[in-house]
Amino acid sequence: MIPVIQTPFGFSISLVFWQTFMEMSLGEQLRLAFVFFWWLPITPLFHKALKEFLSLKQKRFDATCSWSVLAVDVPAEIIQSPRAVEQIFTHLSGIYTKIGLYDKYWLGKKQKNFSLEIISLEGYIQFLIRTPSEFRDLVEAAIYAQYPEAEITEVEDYVNSLPDVFPNDRYEAEGAEFGLYEDDSYPIRTYTDFEHSLYKDAPFIDPMAAILENFTRIGAGENFWMQLIVEPADNSWKKKGIDLVKNLISGKKAPPKPNAAQAVADFAEGALRLAKQAWEHDFSSAEKKKDEAKGGELGPGVKQAIGDIEHKISKLGFHSRLRVIYSARKDIFNPKKCINGFIGSVNQFYVANENGFKPSAIKGSDAVGAYKKRKLKGKDDPYILNIEELATLWHFPMPTVKAPLIQKAGGKRSEPPTNLPVEIFEGGLKFKEEEKIPEPPKPEDLPYA
Repeated sequence: MIPVIQTPFGFSISLVFWQTFMEMSLGEQLRLAFVFFWWLPITPLFHKALKEFLSLKQKRFDATCSWSVLAVDVPAEIIQSPRAVEQIFTHLSGIYTKIGLYDKYWLGKKQKNFSLEIISLEGYIQFLIRTPSEFRDLVEAAIYAQYPEAEITEVEDYVNSLPDVFPNDRYEAEGAEFGLYEDDSYPIRTYTDFEHSLYKDAPFIDPMAAILENFTRIGAGENFWMQLIVEPADNSWKKKGIDLVKNLISGKKAPPKPNAAQAVADFAEGALRLAKQAWEHDFSSAEKKKDEAKGGELGPGVKQAIGDIEHKISKLGFHSRLRVIYSARKDIFNPKKCINGFIGSVNQFYVANENGFKPSAIKGSDAVGAYKKRKLKGKDDPYILNIEELATLWHFPMPTVKAPLIQKAGGKRSEPPTNLPVEIFEGGLKFKEEEKIPEPPKPEDLPYA
């Protein structure tokens, strides 16, 4: 009798195959299992081969791409908040292209990206943007729309001055890559949180001041570079944030606990919020209890997290990667004076119960290779930052930021910026020469004249 299992769903399951299989000899069972499952052992190998094939195709595609490095100088007297740079990122998102399977796996095409950089060449500080050459006009239009008096000059790629192998006989290098402490649906602290009504004379405390301070400490024979790689993303990343909000509201997920390493930042932020509430007479004790009763069981931390997540996903997002590198002669090599300071300066963007940047050290050739190749993927996958977060990390400083070696345009002109260092290792930050257009022949030189 053939065994049959009756299900409560109105259909039955026959076990005739398993009955026949159990009646087979061991050798027949093994042969049958091989027929059905021969592909399982080679699946990892096939997957690895596919990744290598895709990597090879993408390298060939990259070799066909042309890049431009633009030095951007903004007049010192221009007063623009990071909101202007946020609009620049909005403009840059226009390069997003949906890539099909054929283009991706056969042609090796991938989404183009930008690298927003700040470099200190022996103490001289310059803001740079590395862009695909085909989008140079777009980048310049985005900048001139917000900073009409800016000066933009194409320069040679300065990373080529670094050797590929570190340490070597003369130089050493060390760097850091930054991931996020929590899921990238949680936001970091942005420039809007640095706008205070407590200060009448300085309503905006520019977070770029703390970042640039590390670049000013570089001297002769030293270099400190930062890059922020950004690649436009579609809107699919927002679904994760929406699901997270639903889970927070339903109580299925609690906001992350504050990181112990950020105790100082938490204390400073908490003190600032208390001062702000006291200044603005936010709520009395009775009003707070009434407000919490209306809000149900959600605590103030959960409410704040939900509001901040919703704000983040309301704006455009980019796949992002932040990294820095310090290189110097062996006799003066001291990465702690700038890398540790830079880590401390990005801690100002940490938000308790939400997100912040988590550093990881990279040394020698690994640090140099990742920087020179402008790798979007580091030790982990890239993360999503929206345009407000990106403008917080990379924007032109306010006039109140006193960093005297920052190149600032005196006016819009065609000449290259001045006061560049003469040398950086064996090479210099050289300005790219414009292609000369040949003069048209004179009429008397033409063969038919």
